[in-house]
Amino acid sequence: MWRRLVLGAGFIAGVAGIVATIAPGGPAPAADPAAGDGATVLNERRRGPRTLDLTVRSTALSGVAHVRLLLPPGWSREASRTWPVLWLLHGVEGGAAGHTAWTDHTDLERLTADLDVIVVLPDGGRSANYTDWWNRGNGGPPKWETFHLTELRRILERGYRAGNVRAIAGQGLGGLGALAYAARHRGLFRAAASFSGPLHTLHRDPARLDVPDLIELSVNVGRPTADWRAVWGDPDRQRIVWRHHNPFDLADRLAGVRLYVSCGDGEPGPYDPRPGTSHDAVEALCSTVSRAFAAKLAKLGIPAATHFYRGTHGWNYWQRELHAALPLLLSELRDPERRLGRG
Repeated sequence: MWRRLVLGAGFIAGVAGIVATIAPGGPAPAADPAAGDGATVLNERRRGPRTLDLTVRSTALSGVAHVRLLLPPGWSREASRTWPVLWLLHGVEGGAAGHTAWTDHTDLERLTADLDVIVVLPDGGRSANYTDWWNRGNGGPPKWETFHLTELRRILERGYRAGNVRAIAGQGLGGLGALAYAARHRGLFRAAASFSGPLHTLHRDPARLDVPDLIELSVNVGRPTADWRAVWGDPDRQRIVWRHHNPFDLADRLAGVRLYVSCGDGEPGPYDPRPGTSHDAVEALCSTVSRAFAAKLAKLGIPAATHFYRGTHGWNYWQRELHAALPLLLSELRDPERRLGRG
């Protein structure tokens, strides 16, 4: 389906970067934490004063995944306190080393240097599908949702002083994942943000790029031998499965969550090179469905901060949007008395 289409420059550039590798660093003894269900930290590597990379063996993935932590000032494994947690998810643009995407492409380390927050940058797979794959109704790996929200969450809470106050954000398919996770797991995240996320997975357009096309492309990039319909099935025949993972269909479940939704329109903007930058079909699609998602939130009476702007699918815009969204996300992490559905 996607092969008939000419895709946006930003998405193609991200695909071209898929061969990125993990930076070298000295090994450190692995900690003891385990999720209690087969997920175990195999190794830790310090990449800097507050940057800690974990290698995790996951039962849900039937393999190994990587996670980067940005630790707050004064963090200690032996501390008597816990810290609130900000999760940041990557899209296909994260490449093979998706857990380093946000620190590779933005000023995230500097931006969060003084924050009293643990920042979690998990690998989301080369397909960046934040879900347990349907696999023709048989289930089984890869189960990214289970890895992130059960296995990894428990590891962080048991071994790295992560607390139960959380926010989540992501770019591209990571934005889809952030909003889907917040909606599907009510009460787990107090705030959620999407930057250029395709937030209506069942948006169809036979004449041009649509969201099922993006899912197909992401699988072909990340797992070329896999059938893209293994993710949620066929969008028509398994429509109910798609709806259960679609932020647009789950919008009512986001009541009480602080929300930020942003996207460019696909036209060259202030961070695009000139001349020669063309219309970005991927960002234009994400704009269409993000605006539809925001309109549905408004119809439901669910408040959300939004920013729709001129620009394409790229990291310079997502860095700017992270700066804009961070105060909203932090306001929820810093208010331990608030409960979802109140205030």
